[in-house]
Amino acid sequence: MKKILLITFCICTASYMQAQKQLDLEECRQLALENNKSLKIAEENVRAAQSLSKAAFAQFLPDISAYGSYRYNQKNISLLGEDIHLPIGVLDPSGNFGPGIGPSSRPTPNADGTFTFDDSAINNKFIIVDGKPVPLDAQGNPFDPGKNPENLQWKNHALLPKDAMEFDMHNIFVGGISFAQPIFMGGKIVQLNKIAKSNQAIAEVRVQEKAEELLVNVDEAYWRVVSLESKVQLAKEYRNLVSELDKNMQALQEEGLATKADALKIKVKLNEADVSLTKAENGLNLSRMALNQLCGLPLEEQIELKDANLKESLDLQPAISIEQAWANRPEIKMLTQAGNIAEANSKVMASRFMPTVALTGGYITTNPSAFNGVEKKFNGMFTVGVTAVVPLFHFGEKAHTLNAARTQAVIAKLELEEAKEKIELQIHQNSYRITESLKKQEMTRKNVENAKENLSYAQEGFDAGVITSTDLLMAQTAWLSAESEYLDATVDVKLNNLYLRKSTGNLH
Repeated sequence: MKKILLITFCICTASYMQAQKQLDLEECRQLALENNKSLKIAEENVRAAQSLSKAAFAQFLPDISAYGSYRYNQKNISLLGEDIHLPIGVLDPSGNFGPGIGPSSRPTPNADGTFTFDDSAINNKFIIVDGKPVPLDAQGNPFDPGKNPENLQWKNHALLPKDAMEFDMHNIFVGGISFAQPIFMGGKIVQLNKIAKSNQAIAEVRVQEKAEELLVNVDEAYWRVVSLESKVQLAKEYRNLVSELDKNMQALQEEGLATKADALKIKVKLNEADVSLTKAENGLNLSRMALNQLCGLPLEEQIELKDANLKESLDLQPAISIEQAWANRPEIKMLTQAGNIAEANSKVMASRFMPTVALTGGYITTNPSAFNGVEKKFNGMFTVGVTAVVPLFHFGEKAHTLNAARTQAVIAKLELEEAKEKIELQIHQNSYRITESLKKQEMTRKNVENAKENLSYAQEGFDAGVITSTDLLMAQTAWLSAESEYLDATVDVKLNNLYLRKSTGNLH
């Protein structure tokens, strides 16, 4: 039974050790870059900007569309309100309408206001009124042919029935294909393409910016965990020292060489050490969770950092010129592209004063069609043309928008210059901080050496009975404080070097 339990314990321990990952700083960085959601969003924005850039380039190409429509009409269309009789004849050499094949005639006006008719051409009957012939209409009523020529009944005429001029317009079908090719747009399309390219460049720089922010967060979380692991170990050592002193004081109290007050004082310090250890362990667990979240790992997963024993190794940032730092910083890259966008936008506003020319054309078909009479079938034709639009006057609206765009271009240049000044100041500040942190690290190292030596002498003196427990506690506390300050100073050196790398755009 004992063998079975021992084997089970060994298997569980081995699986736990295998499950616990060992990661260094570069591996944590790589995991964060692969799993961070904000970085993935920035990369998707790059793809969207690339698509928009391609869409802007498509403005140079013709726009081809197909269209179609159907309409139902309640009524038909008729060109005549009633049947019409048209006389048949030809023009004589003098230009008068006279009898031809199937002769007909018009009434000829006389000087006295009467008309002379060719009786062989008309079919009206006449009566004599005041000694003059007056024609009768179909109802036998006299009329004036000068005022009512439609009442003349011609012997030779053509009948245009109303039904023959009525068209079936109940169902109308229209379809076709059209295209429009820009020829000259005042440079607007060129500038819009430049804006799209600049937006794509900004999206790509934002990926760099997000990556740098992520790496800074990962490095800060990584060194925080390393520092807390060291402080937890330090708290355990301090607790062991106080616990050993507590045992010695209890022995001395039992022998009557120490008072109860001395023993209780050590108990208080031991309780304080336990509380400090608990706080350090809780802080370490939370810091590990924060690092796991940045790396895309489960929050409760235990990882072992290869730099758990904090060392003074430091890869100092190599000196680079301010101009090179400006070229590396994503903020400068974005502001430069923003300036390009502002310049291009001012040119777009200026293009609104220029004419636009486009080539248009296509093919259109209808049913009914009217190309060969009105036919109930599809028939169509090709069209081609050139369209030009010349702006004339818009009450200053275009001039004001152009001035606003030029002002935005000036603002973009000023923002770029201001950002360069701030970055230069930031680089100098971080350089001074590294120098300061290195000096602090050297000082705290010496303090640790002195505190260790003081603790050793205090321990020997206490064992020899020449110093009190209070002096030994003070030596232990001083050692703990010196060690903790040295850990903080070492981490500050690494972080200040990180911040200098970021300020020079050399973080990767």
